[in-house]
Parts: sequence; C-alpha cells; structure tokens
Amino acid sequence: MTKSAKGTALVTGASSGIGAIYADRLARRGYDLILVARNRERLDGLARRLSGETGRSIEIVAADLSKRDDLSRIEAILRDNAGITVLVNNAGVGATAPLLVSDVDKMSDMIALNVNALMRLTYAAVPGFVARGGGTLINIASIVGVAPEILNGVYGGSKAFVVALTQSLQHELKDKNIRVQAVLPGATATEFWGIAGTPVEHLPGEIVMKAEDMVDAALAGLDQGEVITVPSLPDAADWQAYEGARQKLMPNLSRSKPAARYGVAAA
Repeated sequence: MTKSAKGTALVTGASSGIGAIYADRLARRGYDLILVARNRERLDGLARRLSGETGRSIEIVAADLSKRDDLSRIEAILRDNAGITVLVNNAGVGATAPLLVSDVDKMSDMIALNVNALMRLTYAAVPGFVARGGGTLINIASIVGVAPEILNGVYGGSKAFVVALTQSLQHELKDKNIRVQAVLPGATATEFWGIAGTPVEHLPGEIVMKAEDMVDAALAGLDQGEVITVPSLPDAADWQAYEGARQKLMPNLSRSKPAARYGVAAA
C-alpha cells in the first residue's frame, strides 16, 4: 500500500463519536491514519472498515492519555514520524454537575486529559510541522470555552485553555504555513453526555447536533481558513464582533497607572 501524498493524520479519542468521524472523513480526503484511543477492539473494527472502504494505510495505537507512559508513547510518535501532517486533538472528558458538588479528584483527572495531554501532544507535533514547512493542528474545544456558565466550571476552564492555546499558536505560527483551528461544538449526539453525567436523550432536541454534521461543518470551517469554528453559529459576523471586542481591549490591558474610574491616586 503506497503512502498518501497528503501524509498521515493522527487522531486521538478515535474509537467512537467525533474522533471516529474525523478518522472517516480524513481517510476519505486521502490521508493515512494513526488512530489513538483506549479501546483496542473498537479501533480494530474502525481500522478494518476504513481501510477496506478507502484503501488508506491505518495504524492503531491503544493508549490511555491520562497515563504518563501511554502519553509519552504518543508524544514519541508525533516527534519521530515525519510523515504526520495533521494532528486532531480530540480526546477529552466533560462534566455536567455543578462544580461545588463534583469530585475534586475527577476534576484533576479532567484537567490532566483536557489540558495537559492536549498541550503535550501539541508541543510534540508542532516543532516537526515547523521544521517540515507545514502541517495542520485541530483542537476540539467546546462552546463552554467561551460560555463557562453553561456546564461545570472546571470543564469550561479546560476548554477555555484549548481556545487560548489555539489563538496563541495561530499568532505565533502565522508565517509558518501551519493551519491551526479550534472547534467549539455545542451539544453533540455522542457518548460524551452519558459519561459526563447527563444522557443526551435528556437534552432538548433543538440544541443537539448530529456528530457527523458537526465534523463536516468543522472541516468546512478549516477549508475556509477559520481559526475558531463554531459549527452551529449562523452568522460568522457574530464571532468576528466578539473577537473584535477582545482585540479592542488589548492596548489597555496593561498600563502604568490604574484606570481613572477606580479613583486611585497613582503612586
């Protein structure tokens, strides 16, 4: 089987839901795949199906990214495999219970996966993209990254980190021929909700998007050059206004004197 001219996409959390759909779509776009998830049986089944349907080369790696040794193995693949041209940081967990009634150890575990693992995989992949003159980084965030009031606050904070990291990397890498995107899904019909504590069937149907539609919209946003993609947002001008307001703050976020509105005499 010949290697793809487009290179290889490494997708985390690839055994089901959003990750499995990214694997499907990227294989159909002509990428070879490295699929990472905990469930080897599901990975095997997905790899067999996609290999048969697309003819692409597909490697599976069973790994739990919350475990340091497993995370280190995936970091090594990203550093050492010069054929990797796309990283989809999809693996993550959520929580729907209010912060003050949540298990703090589970909150720490969520930060380890949603923040630390994503950060380490990004830092393993991006230097190689820079050295090779191109690559694509897709980080799956959430609307709670900009609307943390909706669900658990630690979950919102972890996704705000993903948004901030993506925006920082876009600024840092803008002249390096590297595409950087954060995808901010709303409620999406996957196993995520049941694991997080609220089965998707308990949500109003009008706010829940099919996972296939979400991924297709996200990839369309990538094709259109979006850095931040909110698949359900009807008018891109709304995000542009939000971003414009954020940029307007920048010149005044750090100054030598307190703002006059506080009535504090500068020393």
